[in-house]
Amino acid sequence: MAEDIDNNSATRTYQLQTISNLYNSGIPNEIISLQLDITEEEVEKTIEKITEEQEELAAQESLASKAPSLDLFYLDAVVNVELAIKQAQNSMWEVLNSKSIFDISMEETHRILQKYAKSKVTLVILHIDVVDSTKLSMILPIDRLTTIIQAFSREMSLIIAAYGGYILKYMGDAILAFFPVNILDVYKGLPCINAINCARSMIKVVQQGINPILEQNGYPEISVRIGIDVGDQNAVLQYGWDIMHRLNHDKFDNNIQNQKIVKSPHYDIIGYTVNVAVKMTGLVKPNRVAIGQLVYEALDEKEKSAFEILTVDTNVWSYISNTTGSIYSVYTSISY
Repeated sequence: MAEDIDNNSATRTYQLQTISNLYNSGIPNEIISLQLDITEEEVEKTIEKITEEQEELAAQESLASKAPSLDLFYLDAVVNVELAIKQAQNSMWEVLNSKSIFDISMEETHRILQKYAKSKVTLVILHIDVVDSTKLSMILPIDRLTTIIQAFSREMSLIIAAYGGYILKYMGDAILAFFPVNILDVYKGLPCINAINCARSMIKVVQQGINPILEQNGYPEISVRIGIDVGDQNAVLQYGWDIMHRLNHDKFDNNIQNQKIVKSPHYDIIGYTVNVAVKMTGLVKPNRVAIGQLVYEALDEKEKSAFEILTVDTNVWSYISNTTGSIYSVYTSISY
C-alpha cells in the first residue's frame, strides 16, 4: 500500500513537471492534454497551480533579498554551542559504529560565488586544520581515519554555516571557509567577530564533543589550529565546469544520447587574504586561533584583550602589510 502511494506521488510529480515544461515551451493547452491523455481542464488547473506557486516563491525571494544579511549581526548570542557539542557527540558515536554519511551541500557556496564571479570582493577567510594528521594516518586504519575526518568536517561545516560562513573547499583534513563583508557594514568588525566566535565554538566542539567519543572508542584525540584574515584582494574565478547529474524526461529510455548533461561552473577564490589565512594557521599552538593584523585592528579593546601579538622569525613569516609596508602582524588567542 505504501509503495503504491509512493509510486502515485512520483507519477504526479513527474506529470506536474512535464506539464510545466511543455507550457513554458509555448505548447498550447489542448496539445498538452492530448500528449498526456488528460482533459484540457486538468491542464488548466495544473498550470494555474504552478503559476501560483511560482509567484509565491518569487515573493519570498524578493522579501529575502531585502532582509538584512547575517553578517550584519553578532551571531554568537543565537548559536547554541552546547547543543552543537551534544550533536557532535551523537554524530561521532553513530559514524564510529556505522557507515559515515557526508551530507553537506555546496549549493549556497555556489550561489554566493556566482554573484561575485570575475570580480574582487572583501571577505573574511577562515582556515581550520587538524594537527598532526600525518601521525594519525600512521596510527589508525585508513577506514577509521577517513571516518573521523569526515565526521570532523561535517561538524565544523555546520558551525561555520551557523555563524554565517560558507565552505569554499575541503582539503583533506583542512577546511577553507569565507564570511562575506556586506557593503552595508560600517566596519569589518562584525564578520570578523562572527568568524572569531565561530573558531572558538569549533575548538569547543572538538574538545568537548568529538574528543570524548574518540577516547571512549580507543582512538587518539584530535587538535586543531585556525587562521583568520580579512581583505579586499580576493578574486572569484571560474575553473571549468562540474557535471552535476543527468536528466532524462523518459524514465524508461536508457539511451545515453537522449540524456541531457547538467553542468555547473566550478568557482574558487584566490588572493592575498587566502594565502595569509592558510599560512598563519601553522604558526599557533594547537587549539588556538591566529588572526591577521587587519582583523585585530577591526576589534574593540575588549575583544583585542583576548589576543596577543605572535613573535615569528622573518625566515618563517615574510608577508608585508599593504598599509604599513612592514611585516604583517599576526596575533594568537591567549586561551579558550
